Amino acid sequence: MLYQMYQFQDDLIAPLRRFSDSLRPGSFPGVLAKAPFLNTGAKHLSALMEMISRYQLTHTSPGFGIDSVMVGNREVAVTEEVALDLPFGQMLHFAKDIDSPQPRILVVAPLSGHFATLLRGTVEVLLQDHDVYITDWKNARDVPLEAGRFGVEEYVDYLIRFIEEMGPNGNILAVCQPCVQALIAVALMSQDNHPATPRTMTLMAGPIDVRESPTAVNLLANEKPIDWFKRNLIATVPARHAGGGRRVYPGFVQVFAFMAMNMSRHRKAHRKLYDLLAKGENEEAAKIKDFYDEYFAVLDLTEEFYLETVDLIFQQAQLAKGTYAHRGRLVDPGAIRHTALLTVEGGRDDICSLGQTAAAHDLCSSLRPHLKRHHLQANVGHYGIFNGKKWEREVYPVVRNMILAME
Repeated sequence: MLYQMYQFQDDLIAPLRRFSDSLRPGSFPGVLAKAPFLNTGAKHLSALMEMISRYQLTHTSPGFGIDSVMVGNREVAVTEEVALDLPFGQMLHFAKDIDSPQPRILVVAPLSGHFATLLRGTVEVLLQDHDVYITDWKNARDVPLEAGRFGVEEYVDYLIRFIEEMGPNGNILAVCQPCVQALIAVALMSQDNHPATPRTMTLMAGPIDVRESPTAVNLLANEKPIDWFKRNLIATVPARHAGGGRRVYPGFVQVFAFMAMNMSRHRKAHRKLYDLLAKGENEEAAKIKDFYDEYFAVLDLTEEFYLETVDLIFQQAQLAKGTYAHRGRLVDPGAIRHTALLTVEGGRDDICSLGQTAAAHDLCSSLRPHLKRHHLQANVGHYGIFNGKKWEREVYPVVRNMILAME
């Protein structure tokens, strides 16, 4: 009933959102022109109506919207293409109108309740010097039951398919939760001496070993047995959607859980947004709106992927312990001998704390010292590692240099 209750509430509020939007004073500027003394009150009313009209979650990707990028000293066009389309996700390619080839890199986006567009800033920066691909996961509620299951093993299989499609001598960069699956995929390809095994692997703020400095997220995942998560957090998609009947971990549950961890910060941000709208400072307000438009665009995870992630990665830490098997085959990160490893952590990351990603260095025991590097970015939280000024000015040069060194 969880999903049905959410859907009912959203349907109930939808008319209020539309009504509030229609009442915004900006809809009839002629009145304000004749009665300018109403401007101050009208701005506050407009701000209030806009805040109400924004009270919603969306379930479709906002889109990347990257039309051009600076390469060297000139602006070049960017065309978004689907390089490979599979039932639960596709690999997008950001093709650029340039003559000289650039290092190819696959960005592995998290499957954790948000769309891959959360990494828009990551992609924009990488595009300056790289030929960029990204995993674009689909909303599970839109995938018909006939497509079958999608768990951790299927995720890894998809990564290997995407890397093969990208071609030999590529690079891989994983952000947050899929660092584990990326390491598994590269280990399997290394065990097989696969010709498309990436040259470099960058793991950013991912839970390779959650036993290191556990965060509130890690503790929460271990407070309850896996059956509790199945009984309380898994819901059935309503019949109105293409994936009707599929069992999922709803995106709205994930975003509410993340907000609860920093509720005071979100309250302050929305209070600031209201004040900016009331003052007519629309440019500053747009920055907050853009962030929350992305943050409130949610996707559902399949039941099996969510439960297996909690169980195998957060509760049992199987990869870190050396017990993870992919389709019955033990995964050995020690088989990685030629893929250079870079790990990145944030000094103020409260989701994936210090040491959890760096643990990959011990697992990749066969890599020679010159093929390993760790970067600790001071004074950034989880999001700042892969987005914003610190990412662009301090983290990205480290990533770029690692890739260049292996070209």
